[in-house]
Amino acid sequence: MWQTYYTPTSVDEALRLLAEHGPDARIIAGGTDLLVEIRYGERQVHTLIDATRIGGLDQVHVDEASLVHVGPTVTHNQAVASSPLVERGFTLAQACWRVGTPQLRNRGTIAGNLITASPANDTITALWAMDGQLTLRSVRGERTLSCAEFYQDVHQTALAPDEMVTDIAFPALAPNQRGVFVKLALRRTHAISVVNAAVVLSFDAEGDAITQARITLGSVGPTIVRASVAEAALVGAPLDEARIAEAANLAAQAAAPIDDIRSGAGYRRDMVQVLVRRALTALKDGNERAGFPDAPPMLWGHTRGHFPRLAGRTVCHRNGGCETIECTVNGENVVVQGAGGKTLLAMLREDLGLTGTKEGCGEGECGACTVWLDGIAVLACLTPAPRAHGAQIVTVEGLAEGDQLHPVQQAFVDEGAVQCGYCTPGFVMAGANLLDEIPHPTHEQIVAGLTGNLCRCTGYYKIARAIEKAAEKL
Repeated sequence: MWQTYYTPTSVDEALRLLAEHGPDARIIAGGTDLLVEIRYGERQVHTLIDATRIGGLDQVHVDEASLVHVGPTVTHNQAVASSPLVERGFTLAQACWRVGTPQLRNRGTIAGNLITASPANDTITALWAMDGQLTLRSVRGERTLSCAEFYQDVHQTALAPDEMVTDIAFPALAPNQRGVFVKLALRRTHAISVVNAAVVLSFDAEGDAITQARITLGSVGPTIVRASVAEAALVGAPLDEARIAEAANLAAQAAAPIDDIRSGAGYRRDMVQVLVRRALTALKDGNERAGFPDAPPMLWGHTRGHFPRLAGRTVCHRNGGCETIECTVNGENVVVQGAGGKTLLAMLREDLGLTGTKEGCGEGECGACTVWLDGIAVLACLTPAPRAHGAQIVTVEGLAEGDQLHPVQQAFVDEGAVQCGYCTPGFVMAGANLLDEIPHPTHEQIVAGLTGNLCRCTGYYKIARAIEKAAEKL
């Protein structure tokens, strides 16, 4: 894994560390992509610099020039819950909602999704359509790049080794503008895009004729594809069926997809046409926001999804070093030495003997390792152990009060909501957090709240029923 893990308390300190350690260092926030790459040897990283404990970086605001600013540690769930982003940058908020699962969205950041630079990453397509820009900063200075300038090829950007993204910005949608993000994946949630598309349209004063159009396509080229010919075909006239069909056909011609494990190139090109037609039809009918939840389950309990900052000086943990990780686990203060290069999952199981938290996949796919980090449900397999320093952790062992099981645990027993039981701790942790956040969830909210947990034995019916029963008792 990594050798050294820094937790700075200011941007200046983070930049100093980047400059000092050079290409061997990486900024980490969510780590939902980075830790998987490190685990499988796809990326060699000696030093990780954690930006999530720096105050003020997880905010969204609109400035006097009507630019929406998204901080570098804003998570996908924070974006979904952000009124300024939903109102003035809906296309990006919609893309964030389609990323991963609640546990992944609680850690994964928009900036991290952008920096990974996969053409299938949802937020890149949305930000590009919204004419977004990224501000990069180092000890050498600051520069701002458009999406076209920032992205160079598959997983390649203009970000220098000593730079970090300090701001993401785009023009707020004006009253005469509307946008939408659409996605095709191999399943409804927690799946990489086979194809995605974003469309932003500007209308004239009467709201009829289109004055400007931006259409971007993801997962059909080395970087995001701008369908400029299709855009031009929309400008100057109202949005009708014939114009929608023409633009969708032209967008498909702009795509340059490849065959891969998720799809063939021909299918991708056909689906570009389908998705762009759906997006334009939704904008024509004014129902582009249909399906976006009013009260989505975030699995962040009583919090608002913002992790506490760390006060004081920069903290350093080394792999196998003598530095200690000091945190509260299930209400008890613990001190762990030598876990600086481990994941939180490994520390809980190997150093603290809390084996209720399971490893199912090791890459954030199954939810068996769900724990609470400062009240927020996260995946322990994708959380570095040093991130727990100064934090409060709750595992499945900490839900019961003495001999009294948590209502969700008891409901699982009463309803027989288990088979082999391996996935059960993750479901229980997700369900209990959901009820902390939404005491009386609808069935749809329960289903959405459990999308990050996989069970290979059952049809989920008894699991959902157990959550409903626990809600009744609470």
